[in-house]
Amino acid sequence: MTERKKRIIIGISGASGAAYARSLLEQLAGLGAETHLVVSRAGRLTAAYEMGEGFQYGPAHATYGINDVGAPIASGSFRTDGMVIAPCSVRTMSEIATGVTSTLLTRAADVCLKERRPLVLMVRETPFHLGHLRTMTQLAEMGAIIAPPLPALYAEPQTVEDIVRQSAARCLELLGFEPSETKRWGEDMGPVADDA
Repeated sequence: MTERKKRIIIGISGASGAAYARSLLEQLAGLGAETHLVVSRAGRLTAAYEMGEGFQYGPAHATYGINDVGAPIASGSFRTDGMVIAPCSVRTMSEIATGVTSTLLTRAADVCLKERRPLVLMVRETPFHLGHLRTMTQLAEMGAIIAPPLPALYAEPQTVEDIVRQSAARCLELLGFEPSETKRWGEDMGPVADDA
């Protein structure tokens, strides 16, 4: 029996940051993973605004419509190795937390939680109010990983793309990948000697 490729779902919601999803898809293609993409309506609008009308999300094995509730990723019997929603809007995060899922995006996330598969949410909002924080706590208690795309300035990024790739790579590590794009503290860089 041949070993199955790692299979990852990438979701894009309407928050700012479609570039994170594109970086995830590109890096996953380089790692030989099978990717399944679902984009919300607001995600499409935001991506077009940020990246232009002809924006390409990146290579994906399969792309599904937001209302395609019969898609394989809507079922727990379809084996995947996890999901990243990048970016994840507060609305999407809140819908997943309630378990009342109305689209394929949130249903696929709910499936990951119920099947005990990794679900990484790159939540894009600032500042957070108490309701946001409570929702994130609830999701963490349910097994989700909350990973806002915060820049790793110690990696000395030279471009916005450097920041995006590092954040995406760190999320992929949470799914068990070892992307070459990650700059590691204590390996690729380290603290400056203290003269004091």
